Amino acid sequence: MNYNDFFEAKISDLHSEGRYRVFTDIERHAGKFPKATRWVGGEKSEVTVWCSNDYLCMGQNRRVLQTMHDVIDRCGAGAGGTRNISGTNHYHVLLEHELCDLHNKEAALVFTSGYVSNLAALCTLASKLPDCIVFSDEFNHASMIEGIRHSRAEKQIFRHNDPDDLERLLAAADPNRPKLIAFESVYSMDGDVAPIARYCDLAEKYGALTYLDEVHAVGLYGPRGGGIADQEGLMGRVDVIEGTLAKAFGCMGGYITASAAIVDFVRSYASAFIFTTALPPAVAAAAITSIQHLKVSAMERQRHQGVVAKVRRRLSDFGVNHMENPSHIVPVMVGDPVMCKQMSDDLLDHYGIYVQPINYPTVPRGTERLRITPSPMHSDEDIEHLARSLSAIWSHMNLKRAA
Repeated sequence: MNYNDFFEAKISDLHSEGRYRVFTDIERHAGKFPKATRWVGGEKSEVTVWCSNDYLCMGQNRRVLQTMHDVIDRCGAGAGGTRNISGTNHYHVLLEHELCDLHNKEAALVFTSGYVSNLAALCTLASKLPDCIVFSDEFNHASMIEGIRHSRAEKQIFRHNDPDDLERLLAAADPNRPKLIAFESVYSMDGDVAPIARYCDLAEKYGALTYLDEVHAVGLYGPRGGGIADQEGLMGRVDVIEGTLAKAFGCMGGYITASAAIVDFVRSYASAFIFTTALPPAVAAAAITSIQHLKVSAMERQRHQGVVAKVRRRLSDFGVNHMENPSHIVPVMVGDPVMCKQMSDDLLDHYGIYVQPINYPTVPRGTERLRITPSPMHSDEDIEHLARSLSAIWSHMNLKRAA
């Protein structure tokens, strides 16, 4: 077999389907977000970033940055090992205490990313619980799907955000088998929100554990930024809450919070945790500062929601088709991968706007989109430029406008 021919043919398929991923080379500048420098070869230009997951710009927060500087000077660059072998720095311990407080849980465990925390926790729980059945929302993130798949536990998929379909599956299952319901709060591509209370009711009725991914909600919702479960007063009813430090908190890493027994169980059995080098101490310390700030400051959340509302209103004014939802994620629906990529390129090349195209397999075929994520730092001028630029492209491509 000619291996290179095979690899090149598969890459060629991605190109022909309009799904080939191109990395946009940008340089962020502290204190100037959402402005960034775009590099193409040796040339550079200024762009406005509209697709960052640094939702509240805490990656630019001066206190967070100063904490990182201070702890690098105090502790050095890396952790120096796995958590079990010399890599547990005091800042990891303090961070886990901070996360316990945020979610009102007994214990927390920090991982190197949200992907790894989902993969490790779901795989460990589902594989070790004897004869476990996992009930998974059909739109769950790839990291959740991978964790469940690697567990080799039986999996049953319920229709997205559909408690009735979930109950149908739960009612048909053996009442004596362990059960785990896995779902997200805010879904990152459509921006819709799960009926968490209904899922908790079903878990209590049918004797299941609940596993909630709050990655796109922590920091953004709730009186102290604990997520949708915090906002709805449901944290005490959810068994495992998983989150990230890399989005609204502006740093890096993932985590789970739960009872002391569950967290210790995952800590003791999860291979992806045991054999991974720990987060750098400076990153853990910066995350502590970010979480502490957002626990007491609602200003970032309030301004963020205000900017989101303005973006939606101006897109509607111009008839640019975007998906309505109750969250901060604004999907501009295109429905064609080639056209979606072309729109993204035109925005970048001609208008200085960076919005990444989202194609299959991240979203189902036929639902390709531009995923806009406003931030508190986007100005009224930024919003107006975005709306008018999209409107011009809408006209150029002769797309039907929303009513």
